[in-house]
Amino acid sequence: WLKAEALSSQLPDFAWTSFLGVGMWSSGRWLLFGFVAANLLGAVQGEAEVDSDGKVVDGFSESDRAKMAEGSEKHEFQAEVNRLMDIIINSLYTDKQVFLRELISNAADALEKARFHSVQDESYLGDHKDLEVKIEHDPEGKTLTLTDTGVGMSKADLINNLGTVAKSGTTNFLEAMAEGGDANLIGQFGVGFYSAFLVADKVSVTSKCNDDPVQHVWESSADASFTVVEDPRGNTLGRGTRVTLHLKEDAHDYLSESKLREVAQKYSQFIQFPIYVKIKKEVEADAEEEDDDEEEDEEEKDDVETKEEEEKEDEEKKAPTKKTVYEWHQVNTQKAIWLRAKEDVTEEEYNEFYKSISKDYLDPLAYTHFNAEGEIEFKSILYLPKKAPFDMMDNYWNKKSEVKLFVRRVLVAEKFDELLPRYLSFVRGVVDSDDLPLNVSREQLQQNKILKVISKKLVRKVLELMKKLAKEGESGEDEDEEDEEKKDEEAEEKKDKKTDEETTWEKFWKEFSKNLKMGCYEDDSNRSKLSKLLRFSSTKSGDKQINLDTYLDRMQESQESIYFMSGESIDTMLKAPALQMFKKKDIEVLLLHDHLDEPCIQKLADYEGKKFVSIQKADVKLDETEEEKKRFTKVKDMFKPLTDWWKEKLTDLTEKGAMKDAGVKLEKVEISKRLTESPVLVVTSQFGYSAQQEKVMKAQSFQNKDQVSTMSGRKTLEINPNHAVIADMLSKVKADKDDPTAIDTAQVLFQTALIESGYEIADPSALVNRVYRLMSKELGVDPDAPLKEVEVPEEEEEEADEEEKDDGDGDKKEEL
Repeated sequence: WLKAEALSSQLPDFAWTSFLGVGMWSSGRWLLFGFVAANLLGAVQGEAEVDSDGKVVDGFSESDRAKMAEGSEKHEFQAEVNRLMDIIINSLYTDKQVFLRELISNAADALEKARFHSVQDESYLGDHKDLEVKIEHDPEGKTLTLTDTGVGMSKADLINNLGTVAKSGTTNFLEAMAEGGDANLIGQFGVGFYSAFLVADKVSVTSKCNDDPVQHVWESSADASFTVVEDPRGNTLGRGTRVTLHLKEDAHDYLSESKLREVAQKYSQFIQFPIYVKIKKEVEADAEEEDDDEEEDEEEKDDVETKEEEEKEDEEKKAPTKKTVYEWHQVNTQKAIWLRAKEDVTEEEYNEFYKSISKDYLDPLAYTHFNAEGEIEFKSILYLPKKAPFDMMDNYWNKKSEVKLFVRRVLVAEKFDELLPRYLSFVRGVVDSDDLPLNVSREQLQQNKILKVISKKLVRKVLELMKKLAKEGESGEDEDEEDEEKKDEEAEEKKDKKTDEETTWEKFWKEFSKNLKMGCYEDDSNRSKLSKLLRFSSTKSGDKQINLDTYLDRMQESQESIYFMSGESIDTMLKAPALQMFKKKDIEVLLLHDHLDEPCIQKLADYEGKKFVSIQKADVKLDETEEEKKRFTKVKDMFKPLTDWWKEKLTDLTEKGAMKDAGVKLEKVEISKRLTESPVLVVTSQFGYSAQQEKVMKAQSFQNKDQVSTMSGRKTLEINPNHAVIADMLSKVKADKDDPTAIDTAQVLFQTALIESGYEIADPSALVNRVYRLMSKELGVDPDAPLKEVEVPEEEEEEADEEEKDDGDGDKKEEL
């Protein structure tokens, strides 16, 4: 129908009639369809002709809408003020203590407006030139007061700005401000002031501005009403605003100096104007100055005093006493250095700033200071700590970014879920922007897209900083090697001492290597960048670790893969049978001793076009000459009776015998190309767990045994045809396939190979019993002989022996 309607607008009437006529002659259904379609189209076309002057939207033409506009009645939305205030106070904010952030931000805006006016009019500030915020508390009156020397408010301002919900004086100021004005203001929503009712039953606002000669007081209890009255005390402020909170009972903890300093510093430590908190201190005072008045009274009462009493009083007066004084303590001494150019910030300032935001006692390892421009503009400083937190990997999956998010120097969030990925949760720093899309509570970003843009830029900067450190470390090592070749023995000794010192990158890798490996596993978009930062031990690296580029530089010309193996320790892996052929051919192998190494490598899959291949898997291929290939084929045929027999016996052992519950499944028995010394070796299938992975998975608290068993893969037993034990077994099998010694030897070799390759044996009793049997045969003892009880002397003989012993002891005593 839609296609037919579209076609009707393009064809003339006679063509459309002809088209429908074909349908009429073709069938009865087409006749009915054509009739209905023609009538519907006619109705639509007729309507379009009547209202050809405008579009029809939602069934209304433009003429209909014009008639509706003439007779419509206009009404304004109504709001239940009590309910609206309740929502703002109790449902908008997640943390009560943000009230202080909001009030300080309002005060900072007022001070910024005053500063802006003073630039245009030098006489604006008058006698109150200090732009500052002061916070004090009254424990007896249960009040908290914030006073600023900002622009202040007139009676009309108090009514309009505080009496109208969502009325932002800052927004109005910015709109009315002349173009080109430089004012860094915070407020934008007009509801931050009402957060005061989170902790207060009643709020009093006293304010005085230059435009109004009278000082006024605004008061409200958040009960849908407020009062404004002329201050009977007169002009006590000079200029500015004083906000007094009558605290609720559950908010009396804000009557503590330490609490006020902590909250003010947490949210507003980078406000450009000084913030002071009134604190109480005890200081030593001269007792003579304090007791001048008391001395006069005592002289009138006691005219006569003895010399001894006078001396005692003199001593007491000389003793120091303490008195209580009140001081204003500035809480925001730390400056927002990220707003300054990098060239203007010293190393010491960067270090002190890091300590202030991270509470770390050590200087940072490295930092980056940058301004981001483009879709979203922000300034940031990011730090890499020297030491990893002791709980860095605890509860890893719930980790949040430790980078603090500021908007116009006011803290929005200390920890943000998506600002940095989990594996970079150790990074410290700040991000500050003037135009982030916040929600009304100013506690989180509103648009997820913007957050992703910020996160992407932050991650890129952190990885660039790491890359820079890694390059500096590598260049330092190269220089050390060149210098060692050129200098004499004394210089070499000095250089040796220097090379023993860890580079900056080595220090970082030692502390945060697990994080980068987790990032390689989790972060698909940055995996290639992270792979260049990874470091591994190898068979040729000695005590140091190498990057993958170094491995590629040392690869043999014909080598097409990057070989690796995993294990509990480097010493254990160096003794592994799987490594024997690689040692012989001088092929470097990465040694993965960390539990996160192997999953990280498996996620990478390849590096610079070279695939990662585990030498503990069955699919390892090494370069061979034609002669080696022919020889291997002949050896394979020679030992085929042994491999077939061995597979049959081990299948019975793992499926029906002592190891049927061990979860070991045998794939095949074959001649090995990687063994040079050991007789046997067990490897797993290409996609199965390695021995190290099996151990890690089995150690999980909530492991799925069925899944672990499935992913373990089928095992392959590789045998060394050059070993004397294997040659002897071949001859025994050819002579007698049921030889019990050969069967025992085959089973023992398989189980010991499992252990040597790193796999666990679920039930070691079968292996232990076979070892006992072999030991018995070696000692010439019949392993099947029944056990005999040890003969113990009878009781009578024991008693006789004891009596003889006692008699002997008696004779010795008599002799003595």
